[in-house]
Amino acid sequence: MKINWGTGIVIAFVLFISFILFFVIKMNTNKQYEHDLVSKDYYKKELEYQSKLNKANKTKEKGYQLFTEFTSEGIVVEFPQEIDVEKVTGEIIMYRPSNKLLDFKETLQFIDGKVLVPISKLPEGRWNLEVDWQYNNTENYYYKKELNL
Repeated sequence: MKINWGTGIVIAFVLFISFILFFVIKMNTNKQYEHDLVSKDYYKKELEYQSKLNKANKTKEKGYQLFTEFTSEGIVVEFPQEIDVEKVTGEIIMYRPSNKLLDFKETLQFIDGKVLVPISKLPEGRWNLEVDWQYNNTENYYYKKELNL
């Protein structure tokens, strides 16, 4: 049987379309390829982004740069010495971009003027550390850092 060039083009198109459909169906039905948004309230958080930028700029202007250090116990967050930590309230947010089930929030609890995030809660990989805090119950500040453990 001899195939002319018109039939060959049709066969090529059918094979190509079948190939594409196979991968579209595979991606939509396989749970391994979850393609939901990383954050459940993504759009709401996007609207809050400007306020975080304003807080981060205020933190930078005042010179309230937080220091982070990775130790054998976990991640230690240290506030500048000119800040009285007894007047600080807020929360620390650990955000894992690759797995939303590992995300967690904790209120700031100081031990010797430092905050410790235990290593037991932090599997290896990339983390975003966010500290949203108030000083003297008047001004809001924000600090964010990407960490690779």
